[in-house]
Amino acid sequence: MTARCAVAAGPEDAAGGWTIASFDRVSSTMDEARRLAVEGAPDRTVVRADVQTGGRGRLGRPWVSSIGNVYTTAILRPAISTARAAELSLVAAVAVADTVARFSESVRLKWPNDVLLNGGKVSGVLLEAVAEGVSLSAVLVGIGVNVGSHPDLPDRPTSRIETADADTVFAALLDAFDQRYRQWSQHGLGGIRFAWLERGPDLGSPMIVGLGADRVRGTFAGLEPDGSLRLELADGSVRQISSGEVLG
Repeated sequence: MTARCAVAAGPEDAAGGWTIASFDRVSSTMDEARRLAVEGAPDRTVVRADVQTGGRGRLGRPWVSSIGNVYTTAILRPAISTARAAELSLVAAVAVADTVARFSESVRLKWPNDVLLNGGKVSGVLLEAVAEGVSLSAVLVGIGVNVGSHPDLPDRPTSRIETADADTVFAALLDAFDQRYRQWSQHGLGGIRFAWLERGPDLGSPMIVGLGADRVRGTFAGLEPDGSLRLELADGSVRQISSGEVLG
């Protein structure tokens, strides 16, 4: 771990009240954020690194972390129940989509929190909780955005933002996340859910969802008020899915 700087952001109206800890290289920004959270780092602390040697995404997948991309994790301490923490997955996805849309068109969302650019994955979000006993102490929101490069993956297309550098994208991400986090904090998930649906799949689109070793086929029927996926099955019934992976 090599620290470059750890500086407090300016007033809230200038930088959203973020406290930014920047590193040249870490195992992962999520691991570093967890360490800082346990040590008492305040709400809206953001860890950023140029390179991750052990970055990871959802389901424990490795996240290729070449220099020139955005790797960051925010430490958030909202006064909510553990059950509501998953809502921040959609908040982050919408904020990233807002960010990417500032530089490129054809931005779409794939449930729950993948951001697609021209059909390829440009960003992903990972949530982890920090607990104190049975209470929620913090939510860690990890975000990676492909800017300087994107990995070649055998099972899915990828893409990158080609019209900006990582510093510019990171600054835009802080601004977009601040706006969406405030919206959610003040008004709940309703507006975030609506924004997600605007960039999500069309109603009735065929969908395959992985639930562990099982595969469920149906069509997209929207999102529940809590952000869960609504999947209409062949018999016309609707299944609510709170955790899974859209495979196609």
